[in-house]
Amino acid sequence: MTSKITSILMTFTEGSEHSLTEIARLAGLPISTAHRLTSELASWRLLERTDDGFYRAGLPLRMIGTGDACPPSIAERAPCVLEDLSAATKSRARLGVLSELEVAYIEKQPGHRPVTGFSAAATLPAHPTALGRALLAFSPASTVELTIMRGLRPYTPHTVTSPERLRRALGVTRLTRVAVTRFELEPTTSAVAMPVFGPGGDVVAAIELAVRDLGRELQPVMAALAIASRSLSRELAGDARSARDGDPVRRDQVLT
Repeated sequence: MTSKITSILMTFTEGSEHSLTEIARLAGLPISTAHRLTSELASWRLLERTDDGFYRAGLPLRMIGTGDACPPSIAERAPCVLEDLSAATKSRARLGVLSELEVAYIEKQPGHRPVTGFSAAATLPAHPTALGRALLAFSPASTVELTIMRGLRPYTPHTVTSPERLRRALGVTRLTRVAVTRFELEPTTSAVAMPVFGPGGDVVAAIELAVRDLGRELQPVMAALAIASRSLSRELAGDARSARDGDPVRRDQVLT
């Protein structure tokens, strides 16, 4: 009996209306069985009968459908976000999280290669990367000081190694929610990153795009990152608006 009722209810998953004959056909039930069970479901208000004799989901079912769902995790959503972001910008996209003062990250290179997975062997230093600075800027002051105490190693001649310069850069990122590094980790690549916030407003990740020419590429890159980071922040917070205003980063949104 439970399986028969379930088969009837599953015909209304798209919010459509069906006649009794359609319900019987879609549920794979004899018309007499479908009539009896549909009448019972209507008496419980799980289904409603319209004036023209069709059936639709009743209010209790619609309330269940619009109830708060469990927000997705970063691990679930990050690969999709990076796929969209890299495809839209034709750039290397990374998402990182702080892990013992290092940045654990996944990345998507332009092209057909899949998004990499988080790995203990794949970490980046925080101070010379846009990813790291977007994370440090919204982390506790103690985390910043521990990073400085550990030493600001120079990776290129452009790496910021002064504690005061790093603190100023983090202050700018806190105000603008944008972190920019110029040839500090890789001698030929700059990067731009924005933070991702969780349900409580705390930073939980950052998203970064590699940039070769900041003068030409900064504005379209920032537009793409803003869409991606805000969308992911809303999704992680369980905000229903993320389902309707701009989840995927579309090429026409950032390349026009």
